[in-house]
Amino acid sequence: MSELVYLSLGSNVGDRIDKLRTAVMRIGGAGTIRAVSSFYETEPVEYRDQPWFVNCVVALETGQSPQALLKTLLTIEQAMGRVRLTDKGPRIIDLDIVLYGDRVIEEPGLKIPHPRTHERRFVLEPLLEIAPETRHPILGKTVREMLAGLGPGQSVRRLETGE
Repeated sequence: MSELVYLSLGSNVGDRIDKLRTAVMRIGGAGTIRAVSSFYETEPVEYRDQPWFVNCVVALETGQSPQALLKTLLTIEQAMGRVRLTDKGPRIIDLDIVLYGDRVIEEPGLKIPHPRTHERRFVLEPLLEIAPETRHPILGKTVREMLAGLGPGQSVRRLETGE
């Protein structure tokens, strides 16, 4: 049985847009891509002394279990050259499972929904574009409601990529 999953993608090293396009293509091997948001340039959160990111969200229909999907995403990151040197620091590619259907999972190394989804404009803006009425399985709020509840800050601007 397949599930609809939302993934957050980000890059702030090298050709950020090309990195996201490559990651989207590779993620397609894990299922059927149902939607890809626009690309957004976003300021770093938490570790702020680094280049701005380009982010997007992908809707993926997959038959992989959450654990298998996480392994697939980590393999894609590694194949694309991601090296984890600084927590929240610069990265060639970052792939996160934001929502996996309406599942709630809390295991070592895997938390779904992503614990800070509701606090991150760089996730919510692109998610609003492709899934505005999707509900957070713990908070019970839609993406639209979570975004409306965010305070000021976290600059996010949609990029015109010609697509």
